[in-house]
Amino acid sequence: ATPLALGAKGGIEAINNQYTFSQMFWGIIPGSVGEMSKPAILLGMGMLIATGIASWRIMVSMVLGAVATGLLFNAFGATGSFLAVPFYYHLIMGSFLFAMVYMATDPVTAAQTHTGKWIYGFMIGFIGMIVRVLNPAYPEGWMLAILFLNVFAPAIDYFIYQRNIKKRLARVA
Repeated sequence: ATPLALGAKGGIEAINNQYTFSQMFWGIIPGSVGEMSKPAILLGMGMLIATGIASWRIMVSMVLGAVATGLLFNAFGATGSFLAVPFYYHLIMGSFLFAMVYMATDPVTAAQTHTGKWIYGFMIGFIGMIVRVLNPAYPEGWMLAILFLNVFAPAIDYFIYQRNIKKRLARVA
């Protein structure tokens, strides 16, 4: 079983009985191809940021959203439940890093404004963590959260533009 399946059934104790944090980071565990080697994903992240293809704002805000939600769940987590899995485990279990680096940063479907990218990424981290922890039938909520926020990305940008227009009109008047 993957760490996510173990965590959904038995919490952090079940994960630690089977895998170490180091094994999950290096990808020496069962899982989907492409999401297992975290160092390779981080190397790809560096290349995408250096070339300007991917937005670092989306990546940072997605981590912030996931960490904030994970800490909230940890505060209310019952021993032996998926709520008690430490937030930093969620960052290396499953497809979080893959989704953050390669899926959420798609330049066509993501928010286009700088402020919109912060909101977009944070909400993906927030919603993805909720789906992962509170829905045992669907432990990988990142792609669902990305698709959901892709629908709202134009609306996020619209409201950012409207706010900027109001600010500029207020300075003129």
